[in-house]
Amino acid sequence: MDEQLTTAAAADAAGTWAAALGSGGVFVLMIVIVWQVAATWRARMLAAREQQYKSLAEKYAQLLEDNVELHRRTLDELTQARQSIASMEKMMREIE
Repeated sequence: MDEQLTTAAAADAAGTWAAALGSGGVFVLMIVIVWQVAATWRARMLAAREQQYKSLAEKYAQLLEDNVELHRRTLDELTQARQSIASMEKMMREIE
């Protein structure tokens, strides 16, 4: 009878350890799954941020080109205005 109790106690202890290891394994698996989901989410967010930076850089480049073109036009108009004023001054001096 003592032998059966010892065997039953050993089986019960082994079952307890098996349950503990199984529960620990499930928790480790859940932690790994959550960790991987978080890492995937972070990678997607970084990729989206990089795409936003690229589109912002493209927009900035386009605005810079537009600004350079406007600056060039303004300089052309200013040059024409100066030439016109110079010719008017010359004409006014000739009249006097």
